[in-house]
Amino acid sequence: MKQKVIIMGAAGRDFHNFNTYFRNNSNYEVAAFTATQIPNIDGRRYPASLAGELYPQGIPIYDEKDLVSLIKEYEVNQVVFAYSDVSHNTVMAKASTVLAAGADFRLMGPDTTMLKSSVPIVAVCAVRTGVGKSQTTRRVAKVLKELGKKVVVVRHPMPYGDLEKQACQRFASYEDLDKHNCTIEEREEYEPHLAQGFVVYAGVDYQQILDQAQKEADVVLWDGGNNDLPFFKPDVHITLVDPHRPGDELNYHPGEANLRMADIVIINKIETSSLENVEKVRSNIRSTNPNAVIVDAASPIFVENYGILSGKKVLVVEDGPTLTHGDMTYGAGAIAARKYGAAELVDPRPYAQGSIRETFNAYSHLSNILPAMGYGKEQREELEETIAKAEADVVVIGTPIDLRRLINIEKPAIRVRYELQEIGEPNLEGLLRQKLNL
Repeated sequence: MKQKVIIMGAAGRDFHNFNTYFRNNSNYEVAAFTATQIPNIDGRRYPASLAGELYPQGIPIYDEKDLVSLIKEYEVNQVVFAYSDVSHNTVMAKASTVLAAGADFRLMGPDTTMLKSSVPIVAVCAVRTGVGKSQTTRRVAKVLKELGKKVVVVRHPMPYGDLEKQACQRFASYEDLDKHNCTIEEREEYEPHLAQGFVVYAGVDYQQILDQAQKEADVVLWDGGNNDLPFFKPDVHITLVDPHRPGDELNYHPGEANLRMADIVIINKIETSSLENVEKVRSNIRSTNPNAVIVDAASPIFVENYGILSGKKVLVVEDGPTLTHGDMTYGAGAIAARKYGAAELVDPRPYAQGSIRETFNAYSHLSNILPAMGYGKEQREELEETIAKAEADVVVIGTPIDLRRLINIEKPAIRVRYELQEIGEPNLEGLLRQKLNL
C-alpha cells in the first residue's frame, strides 16, 4: 500500500530528500512539506515542474506548527525529519510528537540521499552553525587551486525566492547575485568565493547542479550549510568543531554524524578558546572517530580602521544564522570591538524594527548583538532602519560580506573579516595531496 508522507524541513535538505528519493517513487505520496527556521517559506508550494509527473499540482508547504493536524488530515503514515542544527533532545521531542499522532518518524541517511560525482568531491561540513565553514571552504579552494586544480564550489541550498527559477543557479560574477535577487544570507556565502575567482552553484535540484558543475571542474567543493550532511558522496569529508561550544559536537543533529563520518576534523578558533575547552573537544573527537586526522586551526580577525573603536559605543552586526539557530551570543565583530577598546556594545533590541524585533523574541539568548537578517527586501529595510535608530557611535560589520553594499549605513562603520590558518602539522595542503593522490 502507498505510504503517505510529510517531510519536515527548512527549504533545503527537505527538498533534496524529496528529489533524490521520493520524486518518482510510486510507493510513496508526499502529502506536504512543513517549514521552520526560515521566514516566509510556509504558505508556498513546491512547484510541479520540480515535483515531477506524480505531482501535477505541486506539493503544499505548511508551517511546522500545523504538523499534528496535518498528520490527521492527510492520514499520514510517515514523517521524515529533514533539517539541521537541532539538538538531539529536540529531534526526539519532534519524534515523540509524531509518534503520539500515530505516524512513523524517519531520518534518512547518506546511502539514500548522497549523489555520486564523476569528479572528486571535497566536502566541508560542521558540527554546528557558525564554526567557520566559510573561511575553511575558501582555504580549501585556494589550496586546491595552488595544486593546479580547477575548483567549482557547490553551496548547500538557500532557496528563499522563486523555487522554479532557483532550480539550478550559476554564479560567476557579482552581477549574477543581482540577477538572481540574492538575499543577504545568500550573498554572505557566495560573494567571498566570487571574490577569489571561483564559480559557485546552488539551488534546489542538486542532480542538475552536479551535472553542470562537474562539467567545468577538476574538483567539486561542497560548501556545507548549518551542520548538515553533504548532498554529494565525498572523497574527502572535512568536519569542523568549535571549542567555544565544547560538547556540542556530540549533542546536535546531524553534526555528530558529520563528526563520525569525517576523514579530517578541524578544531577551529583555537586562538580565542581556552585550552581546557580545546582539549575537551579533542578528546571527544578521538573517542568518537579515532581514525580521523585532527587539524588545529585559528580564524584570526582582520579589522579595517580599528582605531575608531576605542572608547566608543559600538553596534555590532553579525551573521544571522550563526546567532539564531547557531545559538552563538557573539561573533567576530564582538571580538574585534572588545579587543580594540570599545566602551560599550549597544543593545539593539530597543531599536529593533518589524521582523528584526520578532527575531529577538524568538531567540532570547541574543542581547548586545544585531543579527544581519535579510531574507527579503522588507527585512533588509527593517535591518537598515534598526541600525539607523540605534544610539551608537560606530557600527562594526562582522558579516562575511560588506553590508554597506546592500543597505545604507550613515554611521561610521568598519568591517571585520576572518580567514582560516592551520597551526603546525598536519595541514590541509598535505592532507589533500595525500587523500586525492595529487
